[in-house]
Amino acid sequence: MRMGLCLGLMFLLCGCGTPSFLITPVAGDYKLHETVVKDDTGTGKILMIPVDGVLADVKTGGILQAQENPLSLFVEQLDEAAEDDSIKAVVLRVNSPGGSVTTSDTMYDAVMRFKAKTHKPVVADALEVDASGAYYLSCSADKIMVDPTSVVGSIGVIFETFDVADTLQKIGVQPYAIKSAALKDMGSPFKHMTDQEKDIMQGMVNEYYARFKSVVTSHRTIKSDDFTMVTDGRVFSGTRAVELGLADQTGRLEDAIDLARQLGNAPNAPVIMYQRPYSYTGSIYASAQLPAPQAQAPASNELTLKLPMDQSFLPTGFYYLWRP
Repeated sequence: MRMGLCLGLMFLLCGCGTPSFLITPVAGDYKLHETVVKDDTGTGKILMIPVDGVLADVKTGGILQAQENPLSLFVEQLDEAAEDDSIKAVVLRVNSPGGSVTTSDTMYDAVMRFKAKTHKPVVADALEVDASGAYYLSCSADKIMVDPTSVVGSIGVIFETFDVADTLQKIGVQPYAIKSAALKDMGSPFKHMTDQEKDIMQGMVNEYYARFKSVVTSHRTIKSDDFTMVTDGRVFSGTRAVELGLADQTGRLEDAIDLARQLGNAPNAPVIMYQRPYSYTGSIYASAQLPAPQAQAPASNELTLKLPMDQSFLPTGFYYLWRP
């Protein structure tokens, strides 16, 4: 009886048509599992870690999708690799426009600590985009490989807010902030930003920008005549990035894997990924996460589509992020 009632309710919520469901049995635990994504005849293993989407210390997923924190998952995978002597090298498969300043810096630091502890080589491979905070992270690798058509660079910091004070006044809305001090609501969209507040925000942007440039100079060899241009926020093709010293060579993901095998002295080593039981892996290019868009029926007879985290809805803050 209860089962029939539940099925009937789900039918109504989904609107017209008979709903269909795909039920996939998975392991009962939530631990990372080793999955071979490229088998071969050699010994040892090459670990590939995806670095996808916006880098932020937040959970992603929805009501029917497991929650995952990209930063937490990244650190967890490095920790697993550090304890496995059969892992000979790591490939960071990067396809990201960057993210928050702190998350980018934390992921960079995690790789640096991993290398110092294990002495295992790390190769960063850029697919579509390796920009801003993602490039910040890539600088931690021993080698950076890019596709000739990759988008690389966007070295810089951005803090974005907006000002709706005049608009609110036109419709008769007057916001109030009960605050402990004059600068407590600094950057609020409900008031005009003062010159003092702009100076303070610009000072923080300059500080984070200097940190970014110091990371680049610590890991990359760029001609002094090109440095100002390279670090002014613009992006470059993969081919141009190699010419400027932002990357070491062009190639495909398979080439990055071969380079990691070479650096790790593990010829023909199989390639693995660490994944949750619900993950999908069809090839070395497959995502380590479930497809993010998902349909969810609310109380009304409407269908709501939840999309992946969009840059437009990121919380206010300081970002190493390419926002074209």
